[in-house]
Amino acid sequence: MILAEGIEKSFGSVRAVRGVSFQFRPGEVVGLLGPNGAGKSTTIRILVGYCPPDRGRVEVNGHDSIRASLAARAGIGYLPDSAPIYPEMRTVDYLRHRAHLFGLRGRRRTEAVERSIERCRLGDARRRRVGELSKGYRQRVGLAAALLHDPPVLILDEPTSGLDPTQIMQVRELVRELAETRTMLISSHILPEVERVCGRVMVMAGGRILADGPPDALVAEHADPALYRLEVAGAPAPGDSPGAIPGVRGLGAAAGAPGRSAWSITGDRGAPDLREALGRWAADRALVVTELTRERTSLERVFHGLIAGVESGDTERRA
Repeated sequence: MILAEGIEKSFGSVRAVRGVSFQFRPGEVVGLLGPNGAGKSTTIRILVGYCPPDRGRVEVNGHDSIRASLAARAGIGYLPDSAPIYPEMRTVDYLRHRAHLFGLRGRRRTEAVERSIERCRLGDARRRRVGELSKGYRQRVGLAAALLHDPPVLILDEPTSGLDPTQIMQVRELVRELAETRTMLISSHILPEVERVCGRVMVMAGGRILADGPPDALVAEHADPALYRLEVAGAPAPGDSPGAIPGVRGLGAAAGAPGRSAWSITGDRGAPDLREALGRWAADRALVVTELTRERTSLERVFHGLIAGVESGDTERRA
């Protein structure tokens, strides 16, 4: 559905996108994660034909974005981070105007507008001026406009930016429903957004793709050594500690409740879960375990670990 090969884009001395390549299969829902200035929005603008790449190529539904620009763009629905809406127009009139720009006429235009209003739950706002709507509703209007021509590919750039928690939940639910029938790319720097609706994640920073794969696979591939906390009532004999357990790489004292001993324990990378061994160590010494937890690697930790290598002051990142 979407193919990008070696795309690059610079603005003067600023290299916004540097040799980015990927391919989205039909029906995939892909999250594009990255900090502000990572190059996400520039990459999206290249995909939707807003600006051409300096190098590389993009295909959408088999159409080259440069040589067959109109055909490529016709297969994309695009919601930018700030939806281009006319605040003085009523919702239904704005959608009719956008449908006309898509080349829809007569009955086809009417059906497309009504379908988008229903999909985006805008029935109670159809006669209201767009400028009077909450930001959450304006996002829905922008999304309805992107869906008018029923595109097989939908690209959303920060779809929940600036929304309150209730509005985020509403937009998230709508995005999840739309993802059932089309290929989607969702750009965001909000990790929970991507984890909830995307089956594949690309992490971008410094204009490059740093990681690409299913969230679980990324966590497994980039997982830190497991971290444990063990607290017991009482104390072991002097010189005795859980540090001698096979698979323990590091051991440190941790703050515990009065009359208790506590440790922060680091497991070897790739070692099996150590909780059973830690519990057995305590039981063999007649120590009552009051806490035994394992901190699991999350996508958030993987994300921050990946982008940590990109200097925050690197001007080539900003785009």
